[in-house]
Amino acid sequence: MKSKLISSIVLGSLLTLSSFQPTVNAATADDSNTKEKFRVYIQTIDKKEKANAKEKYGVRWELDEKTFSTTVNQNQYEALKKNKNITINKVSEVHVDLIDLRPSAAAPTDQTPWGIEAMYEDANITATSGGKDVRVAVLDTGAKKDHQDLASRVEQCKDFTGFLFPLRNGSCSDLNGHGTHVAGTVLADGGSNKTGIYGVAPEASLWAYKVLGNTGSGFSDDIAYAIRHAADEGKRLGVKTIISMSLGSSGKDTLITDAVKYANANGALVVAAAGNSGPNENTIGYPGALPEAIAVAALENTFENGTYRVADFSSRGVKATAGDFSITEKDVELSAPGRNILSTWIDGGYNSISGTSMATPHVSGLAAKIWAQNPSLSAQQLRTELQNRAKANDINGGLHAAAGDDIASGFGFPTVK
Repeated sequence: MKSKLISSIVLGSLLTLSSFQPTVNAATADDSNTKEKFRVYIQTIDKKEKANAKEKYGVRWELDEKTFSTTVNQNQYEALKKNKNITINKVSEVHVDLIDLRPSAAAPTDQTPWGIEAMYEDANITATSGGKDVRVAVLDTGAKKDHQDLASRVEQCKDFTGFLFPLRNGSCSDLNGHGTHVAGTVLADGGSNKTGIYGVAPEASLWAYKVLGNTGSGFSDDIAYAIRHAADEGKRLGVKTIISMSLGSSGKDTLITDAVKYANANGALVVAAAGNSGPNENTIGYPGALPEAIAVAALENTFENGTYRVADFSSRGVKATAGDFSITEKDVELSAPGRNILSTWIDGGYNSISGTSMATPHVSGLAAKIWAQNPSLSAQQLRTELQNRAKANDINGGLHAAAGDDIASGFGFPTVK
């Protein structure tokens, strides 16, 4: 399955990184109004150089002590490249596409879809529970915060994609659908009348962070800042925070990499899609490929060799590290339902899409449920618990799936029980 991304970080969302050329926001340099502008990030350990550049070009995001993003035109970019005291790079652009999209329905055909039944290991389950006091930051296209199944779960709603005002509180509108779908799988609560759909952890709180525009495109500096912001908010409020990213790219991005490491070091659990470039090996995308993030592969509701089957579209890891039950770069860590997943939609109804983007929120929801039950766990201990549950539920179906730690399903499929 191909798409703009890594063939996709979601069969529902495919992301690809490339240099961005069109105008993004106004710079303050002298000739900035007469030249085409594009976004860049500037790095320097020289405080004076940084201060001068910030004053001249303006700041979109202050990412760390040495890094900020802004916009410049080509002449300014070339001039800055000649400055030996700074490093300048173009910010990457990302795209997200919806795949296997079906006509939406006003009511769910199943309040606890197959993925929920699989997570709970209960084909007769009618409602879910758990996740109280845990925050799940869903970095995506936003969320329909007034959807009946999400309305009572939304605690933060923020837009990091603004043109003149990069961060807007109270705004996270989703005209794409992907983010709303992902959020529902994590924590949909059935609505006030309990006629809607249920996610894995319906008592968790949603931080809906819009990092991609309504057309499904966005920028790595927006994503990187949102990752850092979620981690900082978790520390500020003293709450357990899970960062769920159903997005990715075949290319490793410096800003996102540094942000994931920051979040990991500051007590947040980072969960990310493995990508949809399978079934060949060494196709996992970033940030899922980072050892600081949990990479999630996609399962389908088909049994093979006695277990669920890893979908062919799901990206695979590298054979060199298979079987060692440890995580290094480009390893798949866990697997979860990702084919034909029913969840909340932007018209207030429900829709089914597929991809590792859909598998990721199943694991994010499970992490929230476990953390709520065991609040003394650190993020690393929580990750170990997820791994142990996966080991107890090995996956042997699908290309490259095998007993134990494999490049298709990772450690296996962690469940509630």
